[in-house]
Amino acid sequence: MKKILAVGALLITATVIKAQSIFEKEPYLTQSLSKENINFAEVQTSGGSISITGGHSDDARIEMYVSANGSISLSKEELKSRLEENYEVSIRVSNGKLTAVAKQKNSSGWNWKKSLSIAFKVYVPRNVSTDLSTSGGSITLSSLSGNEDFTTSGGSLHVDDITGKIGGKTSGGSIHVSDSKSDIDLKTSGGSIEASNCAGKIRLSTSGGSLHLSTLDGDIDAQTSGGSVDGDNIKGELVTSTSGGSVHLNNMYCSLDASTSGGSMHVEMKELGKYLTLDNSSGNIDLELPKGKGMDIDLKANKIKYNQLNNFTGGSATDRHLTGSLNGGGVPVKLNANSGTINLTFN
Repeated sequence: MKKILAVGALLITATVIKAQSIFEKEPYLTQSLSKENINFAEVQTSGGSISITGGHSDDARIEMYVSANGSISLSKEELKSRLEENYEVSIRVSNGKLTAVAKQKNSSGWNWKKSLSIAFKVYVPRNVSTDLSTSGGSITLSSLSGNEDFTTSGGSLHVDDITGKIGGKTSGGSIHVSDSKSDIDLKTSGGSIEASNCAGKIRLSTSGGSLHLSTLDGDIDAQTSGGSVDGDNIKGELVTSTSGGSVHLNNMYCSLDASTSGGSMHVEMKELGKYLTLDNSSGNIDLELPKGKGMDIDLKANKIKYNQLNNFTGGSATDRHLTGSLNGGGVPVKLNANSGTINLTFN
């Protein structure tokens, strides 16, 4: 069983690499869409990447790229013969909807030696919604406004300059999203997530990678089961957790709820939001807070260290439990380091 799984993983990796390089070649087919009023694109392929680029009203077009899997090099005539024999390909436009589909004619008894990588690169106007799916390549979207729905089983997701409702899933790759806003929901089962310069409602989830967050603003929920969380310059509200890594958050200007079950935690708050909650099941918490702000603090740990507590009233202060108000009280600050140490500083 282990050998079968290993071979399967290698096949997926090889397919993804092939899909990424196929766009470097000349397109097998190019079809102009400049006379069509495209507002929706549905693209499906079982063995290649999909790329959709907006902002192309005058030169809208679709390009199809075809190559043999593995190291085999075929002529265009040989590709055409194999394509017609083993695949169904359809490209059509109806009522503003572009449909491009490439699929195997018969999946039973499939011969991998005859398989092809079929990728689509589409250039459309900006105001276009999409429905995209591929089982063997990456998906790239840029410069679009609309509702974008996309899924891949074997590649990465790249999202840039998208405005609207964004929903993407991958079972075997990383996610990169930048310069996008409104409603973002991205998930991966096997890779890291990098999000930068995004705003709005943001949902990010990975089961097998780290989170890299920078310059985000809005209602943010970012979760990982198997990696670290790194963040910088976050505004609005951030809820984040990891089951297997450290948490490092710098230049925070937000309400924050962060937790980890298996690593260190360092948080630098430049401004406090409505609340601050940090939980570490098996490590230390290093927290930097702004001076002179009103807070209601409740800290629990095996040991609590701090440089100074100005205008501290009420509650109690011991090595394991610190509770009370600073500067007249205000924002609730709750920390739990369990068996670890809390290092608290004010800057």
